[in-house]
Amino acid sequence: MKTSLNPAEPPESSALKISRQSKLLSAQLQSIRERLYEPESAKTLKTFTSREVAQLLGIAESTLRQMSLDGEGVIPDRQDNGRRIYTLSQVNQIRAHLANKRPAEALDFLPRRRGDEKLQVLAVANFKGGSAKTTTTLHLAHYLAVQGLRVLAIDLDPQASLSAMFGYQPEFDIAENETVYAAIRYDDQRRPVREVIRKTYFDGVDLIPANLELMEYEHETPQAIAEGYGRGDEIFFRRLSAVIAEVEADYDVVLIDAPPQLGYLTLAALCAASGLLITIHPAMIDVASMNQFLAMMSDLMSVIEERGGTLSHDFIRYLITRHNPNDGPQVNVVTLLRSLFKEDVLAPAVVETTAIASAGLEKKSLYELTRGSVGRDTLSRALESMDAVNREIFLHIKTVWGR
Repeated sequence: MKTSLNPAEPPESSALKISRQSKLLSAQLQSIRERLYEPESAKTLKTFTSREVAQLLGIAESTLRQMSLDGEGVIPDRQDNGRRIYTLSQVNQIRAHLANKRPAEALDFLPRRRGDEKLQVLAVANFKGGSAKTTTTLHLAHYLAVQGLRVLAIDLDPQASLSAMFGYQPEFDIAENETVYAAIRYDDQRRPVREVIRKTYFDGVDLIPANLELMEYEHETPQAIAEGYGRGDEIFFRRLSAVIAEVEADYDVVLIDAPPQLGYLTLAALCAASGLLITIHPAMIDVASMNQFLAMMSDLMSVIEERGGTLSHDFIRYLITRHNPNDGPQVNVVTLLRSLFKEDVLAPAVVETTAIASAGLEKKSLYELTRGSVGRDTLSRALESMDAVNREIFLHIKTVWGR
């Protein structure tokens, strides 16, 4: 341990030193955030041009322009150069208008689940750091919302990376009993899940944020099991699915960013999920780590099934992330995975690109970046890769819905 420069001053303990450094870093992160999001210190979403909106809706730009002239749908704002710009909320209003006006094409304009179509709960999991779990969750949430779906994102990781990407700094913005822990805890401080769901700046995406209090669930569950919380919806692995069921009517898709370890929270996510996305960085050490994850997950799933749990997923898919197609060893790993797992590996992969790294520094997804934030070609290639991945996941969801 480092000794004090002042012989009369006792040396600082490791606990005090780490606490002091944590507070210093937290204050600096808060300062950076306030500079990034002045003046309201909150994230806002970019607007969309007429051309972008027309592409999203699958209509001609002239049709969109005529709708505006005729007073149909919404009246967009105009830039200084006279060009029309739309918020995502306005885009979704146009979706609803077109779906009502053209009932035969309603599902194309507004692809929300209907009738008895099953709520899709997708858990994004792996316990190897750097597998792009949070990045995958964020981009999928944004993509599905841009397509017109209602998305609930649940940050189940005490490190709260997903919450941070939505503009929340856990130690400043998320108070005690404001995570999903509040809805699944075992004592009389339990709250209805609706009370901890937050609207986000991204129209169509709601968030249940995270912070370190989620670790309390890991600590309390063994005692709760010993005290008899071991039956029905009260058992630890059913509690999350029970609270999701409370808001099922409000959403089309629920995305869970699972913790990077196989604890009680991750098991709850696996049990609540209707589909699993397992992210893989195609390096041999990461694949070896994932193999251990799969072996442990299999053993724990067996234990859950012995306790009466039902683990039946509509699909399980492996997603290649941070892939460099010019890297020979990575290509070999991808080839190996595809030969072993066949169609369970998503056909598209998320390529490694500076665009994602640049977006991450700004706490944004690729869908939030404006042209000029990074090179046009770099952003276009990154979006093409991300769109291909998310489009295939959306296709799996629609297949479950029987479309």
